[in-house]
Amino acid sequence: GVVTCPVPMCYRVVATVTPPNMALIPEGSFVMGNATNVFAASEGIDGELPQHTVVVSAFDMDKYEVTKALWDEVTAYNGGNGYEYSNPGSGNDANHPVDTVNWFDVVKWCNARSQCNGLTPVYYTDEGFTTVYKTDEIIPFANWAANGFRLPTEAEWEKAARGGVADTRFPWADYTNRTSHAKANYYGDSGTFSYDLSSGPHPTYGGSASPVGSFAPNGYGLYDMAGNVGEWCWDRYDISYYS
Repeated sequence: GVVTCPVPMCYRVVATVTPPNMALIPEGSFVMGNATNVFAASEGIDGELPQHTVVVSAFDMDKYEVTKALWDEVTAYNGGNGYEYSNPGSGNDANHPVDTVNWFDVVKWCNARSQCNGLTPVYYTDEGFTTVYKTDEIIPFANWAANGFRLPTEAEWEKAARGGVADTRFPWADYTNRTSHAKANYYGDSGTFSYDLSSGPHPTYGGSASPVGSFAPNGYGLYDMAGNVGEWCWDRYDISYYS
């Protein structure tokens, strides 16, 4: 026969809360690369081919490009903490994205931001993760288990930029794969690209960066994933990486 008896069931509920001004990018797969299943391969470059499926774990990403104000707030942490940057960083205004910072500056800045917020830095000068990366221009070692701020990988950035919309040219689903100055701050070229409805610099910003969040967010709640300033990723570029 079968004997049943009560057994104590113990469990713990763990709540994961996305920090303010960040968006949760959900785990799961997406198709990375130029959408040759929809558009001509000539629209992209060799480094975007072939398309392939990538599985990404969940992560939090800033909703906005790093502003000059936030950049300055973190770099002010330098006093007595040993951080050194090659470039001070520029920006049109406090609420504009910081620019003129190189990859090494940004990686060190991520560590400083982590320590400012009481988090464990991600980047170190040694494989044993004993010395936090703060100075010089070297390729650091990444402690992926740390809870601090870091650059997204290329795959993470592309998934985030797509906003949950597959097989589109741009991170929006309501514009029939077209773009215009109503959607983003960029230099238009309607004479070359049939899907571009604008020409020349943005009429409001005149070729300069726009304040963060000036245009509608994508499906994940991220702003300026198309247009405005370029953004750094963790990965080193390799034209043959996809293949």
